[in-house]
Amino acid sequence: MEKKVYVIGHKNPDTDSVASAIAYAELKRRQGWSNVVAAMAGEPNPQTRFILDRLGLQPPLYLADVHPKVRDVLQRTPVTVDAATPLLKGLELFHQNNIRVLPVVDGAGIPTGLVSLLKLSEKYLLTGQDRLRGVDTSLESLCHCLQGTFLAGSPVGEMEHLHLFIGAMLEESFSARIDGYDPASLLIMTGNRRTIQQAAIEKGVRLLVVTGGLAVEEELVQLATASGVTLISTPFDTATAAWLARLSTPVGHFAEGKFEQVGVAEPLSHLRLKLLHGGESAVVVVEEDGTLAGIATKSSLLATVPYALILVDHNELVQAVPGAEEVEILEVIDHHKLGNPPTNQPISFIASPVGSTCTLVATLYRQQGVEPPTEIAALLLAGLLSDTVILKSPTTTDQDRELALWLETKGGMDHLAFGREIFSASSGLASYGSPEKVITTDFKSFSGSGGAFGVGQVEVIGFDEFHSQKNELRQALARIKERDGLQLAGLMVTDIYSETTLFLVEGGKALAHVMDYPQLEPHLYELKGVMSRKKQMVPHLLKVLGKL
Repeated sequence: MEKKVYVIGHKNPDTDSVASAIAYAELKRRQGWSNVVAAMAGEPNPQTRFILDRLGLQPPLYLADVHPKVRDVLQRTPVTVDAATPLLKGLELFHQNNIRVLPVVDGAGIPTGLVSLLKLSEKYLLTGQDRLRGVDTSLESLCHCLQGTFLAGSPVGEMEHLHLFIGAMLEESFSARIDGYDPASLLIMTGNRRTIQQAAIEKGVRLLVVTGGLAVEEELVQLATASGVTLISTPFDTATAAWLARLSTPVGHFAEGKFEQVGVAEPLSHLRLKLLHGGESAVVVVEEDGTLAGIATKSSLLATVPYALILVDHNELVQAVPGAEEVEILEVIDHHKLGNPPTNQPISFIASPVGSTCTLVATLYRQQGVEPPTEIAALLLAGLLSDTVILKSPTTTDQDRELALWLETKGGMDHLAFGREIFSASSGLASYGSPEKVITTDFKSFSGSGGAFGVGQVEVIGFDEFHSQKNELRQALARIKERDGLQLAGLMVTDIYSETTLFLVEGGKALAHVMDYPQLEPHLYELKGVMSRKKQMVPHLLKVLGKL
């Protein structure tokens, strides 16, 4: 089966992350990748939603996590058996399907027990006088296995413990042999030995089986009926019939009622723990409604996870969708600092210090001679303009400016007018819904010698709305700092027209002494000319926090 490939950006995705994922997935499809899907690791922010609506595009698939699940490695073709099925049929299922465990299910498909071939052989081969003679079965199951016919009595379905004797001797010796046993527990097998048949019936045994398909005198049939003795005729010879009787025990009699169980939606790590540390050779896997989905064994852990990732706009696992460390990463396209994880195989890794990942994806379209659809070109332009703040950010390069003009032509959008439209439509803080959303929608965590810190960023047109909400925003920063265990949590509020950032911060009590930017009031700094978190804010914080 071909793997599904998700092209996905970082957590708390911005427009560059979402746009590059959509556009690169489209490029891959045009290059013949039939199973590639654009995805996102969080809900799109208001700006991204506006752009997608403006261009008539659907948001990518939202993936809360990509931790491999039990369902990803499960073969959903379980061989099952009903509890009343004779052991004979159960052994056939073991042999025909080359399996080691057999789940017992009820009429609704819910597992009620598990039969292990190893434990079955241990139990079945146990010796001892009673075990050698004992047959746990029902008359119904026994007759079915013997392909028999009831001459007297009826197919009772209740389990009984019977003692098996073969009538292959003189009647006197036979009668002496069965003395001491409760007649109601005796299962007698014999051929056309009339004296044995009559003696068994007169003694009132539970069951008399006449083998070889041999006729039974009508007088004896009537006597058996009158005496309450069940009489069965089987076409098998006595030796075969005795063997089949032992195999007529219902499978449910051998099933273990306590067994390890896991749900299909649970992380694969849960299954791994049960198989490797639980001491069980197999684990029952159930659907969300409790019905059997399959049986997982240690070989299931060797199965290939049926999906892989292409990372765009990030390369650090701390920013990746949860579970990325457990999934194969095929490619990386990014414009940030390196912090990438090791991979098992060589991969394509594109990292360049340009202003946006959309610039790199647009470059790949152009290099590979693929004409982007109009809406994809416009989307790439939007991502480029968003991340470079309409080419004003200090991260902007000549390559970004060149690609903006190229995408302007392909997408039918004037880049300046389109950029102003994007920021004007999505710059209001109220559109985020709550102070927490303002901060976390584009929030990234970092670590340095001074400890861990996090910085969110939002672009605005003017600071009036921010000043009316700064107290609520500061309180939200305090909650996020405490929740995430950060030394410092801050929010960059960037005015794209004045090219100034107001930095609201919680934590770092001595920060004012080393910040090197004017402090307007406690917890608030003015950073003129600062627009880039990646190139300006984070490097500066790494430096100053290292001094504290």
